[in-house]
Amino acid sequence: MKKLLAALLLAPTAALAHTGHGGGAPLVAGLSHPMGGADHLLAMLAVGLWAAGIGGRAIWALPLAFVAAMVAGGALGAAGVGLPLVEPVILASSIVIGAAIALALRPGLAMVLPVIAVFGMMHGHAHGIEGPAQGLAAYAAGFALATAGLHGIGIALGRLPLARWLGAATAAAGLALAVA
Repeated sequence: MKKLLAALLLAPTAALAHTGHGGGAPLVAGLSHPMGGADHLLAMLAVGLWAAGIGGRAIWALPLAFVAAMVAGGALGAAGVGLPLVEPVILASSIVIGAAIALALRPGLAMVLPVIAVFGMMHGHAHGIEGPAQGLAAYAAGFALATAGLHGIGIALGRLPLARWLGAATAAAGLALAVA
């Protein structure tokens, strides 16, 4: 019994890192998918944190760029179009954005938006590949709504005095995921 328990505790869990693979309503699967993987969750909260830290138009522009690019990437993934370096870029997103928050970097939107869009595209591609064959539009709507909600939570957290610490923790967690 002890050997079985040890084997279960030490078994790899990467295949279970994201929800939304099985049956169920596509909208519900889409809503839950971003919550199921720490790599997605961290980056999506970090986009909101950074948007709040930059302020002004960035508060709506960063989340909008991320979600729009994510939906486009999801369509590419669902269509079977491959993109290079998807997983490394997804992991890099929480590290890069978290570090930018921790360092209180506030570059102009012309510099930030393309970076955010690339990150969104890669996250979306992963969602699209893992999405259901039936009900893809509802699934995409679900993961877009969940992502926007996570950005909103990030924006709210970004207004707290501890936002830079949250950025540092995000970068550290992303780094831990990258080396795990």
